[in-house]
Amino acid sequence: MKVPVEKNKEYIVDIIDNGFEGEGIAKIDNFTIFIPNAIQGEKVKIVIVKVLSSHAFGKIIEIISSASCRIESDCSTYKRCGGCSLRHIQYEETLKMKQNAVQSLVNKTLKKKVAVQPVLGMENPYHYRNKAQYPIGNDKNGKPIMGVFANRTHEIIPIQTCLLQNQQTEEIAKFIFDYMVKNKISIYDEKTGKGLVRHIVTKIGVKTNEIMCVIVVNGKKIPKEKELLTEVINHFPRVKTIVKNVNMKNTNVILGQENINLYGDGYIKDQLAEYVFKISPLSFYQVNPIQAETLYQLGVEAAKITKQDVVFDLYCGIGTISLFMSQYAKKVYGIEIVEEAVKMARENAKLNQVDNVHFIAGDVEEALDELIHKNKIVPDIIMVDPPRKGLDSKSVENILQIKPKRLVYISCNPATLVRDLAKVEDLYEVKSIKTVDMFPFTSHVECCSVLYLKN
Repeated sequence: MKVPVEKNKEYIVDIIDNGFEGEGIAKIDNFTIFIPNAIQGEKVKIVIVKVLSSHAFGKIIEIISSASCRIESDCSTYKRCGGCSLRHIQYEETLKMKQNAVQSLVNKTLKKKVAVQPVLGMENPYHYRNKAQYPIGNDKNGKPIMGVFANRTHEIIPIQTCLLQNQQTEEIAKFIFDYMVKNKISIYDEKTGKGLVRHIVTKIGVKTNEIMCVIVVNGKKIPKEKELLTEVINHFPRVKTIVKNVNMKNTNVILGQENINLYGDGYIKDQLAEYVFKISPLSFYQVNPIQAETLYQLGVEAAKITKQDVVFDLYCGIGTISLFMSQYAKKVYGIEIVEEAVKMARENAKLNQVDNVHFIAGDVEEALDELIHKNKIVPDIIMVDPPRKGLDSKSVENILQIKPKRLVYISCNPATLVRDLAKVEDLYEVKSIKTVDMFPFTSHVECCSVLYLKN
């Protein structure tokens, strides 16, 4: 097939759909072109920036006719940052787009075309993130800079305010950065591997207002460390703990494995429903706890757990869903690969006086296999909340072998969700797919699917 478009050439196109990342989709002679920031129903003039054999990418030069849902972005760094790709679209419309994107994946992949339920949005979709990670570096003139990485690059964009981040923690991160600059504390250069301060990470308990600051350093000692602690604590009394995280590797991974508590106990607490959770620097906790509570309750209700049921919670993190399920179940087994998260999960069970949960540190693929075949524990219900890559083939094989009566699949990636549902739909009926807007104004959507064993 001859490619009907050329790089650097201009075209006028109609946007016929939006893709999963929120990008506009156009066709020229049935050849697909993806165009960021374009909305279905618009007519735009574009320039082709990249051509592949199966599709091309374009960039908007002019919007000839705009969609009624298009709005002016309220963020000065929106086009460069890439943190939220849908700021140019009315919020209610973004929810419909996300529902349609998941429905499209279902229609393409599953035998049974389950209707994806409308996305549950937020009443106030601003400043919802409880965790921020600010890279520190030097600009082209050698001047210290803190902000966010430009989309698909490691260039730091200075940022005054972010409409996704918590305002308190943003102010604290700026304060720490200003202290570093004022006291000429060296800044890490990822090209040379030299310099000290790499990142400032903040976490906040949205219900408790407890704040954690993590200073990520390429070394062991921060100059004027005690003075910095005094300044931060005096200015921000809600800061409960300050941690120095040592990361001396040449890596894109933000946090190293060594944490040194400079102030406080090294953790904060937050509350989901009636449960209290300890959160440490390395443990995963949903960054939008308001929507996480909604999502977990959907999952627990869908599971229809009874006091006779043994439940497996795969990829359990710090035990959030496990504890949610514990009040209804006979026994809950949680599996998680991150040892610090398992330690926190056990502490969280103790903290909430829950004694019918058992947490296992290990790779899900191996630990699930051992629970079933070595320990001969067969679950009635399995809850999974895997990373973006979805379930590994061995775990799918084990689930199909033991045939739990219900399977609840929580997913942050609809593409791998429907791929995995397709693998089990001969044995399981996909009863429902519910969606929650965990990350407003981004292309991400969280799904909760419940499956019942057939016959």
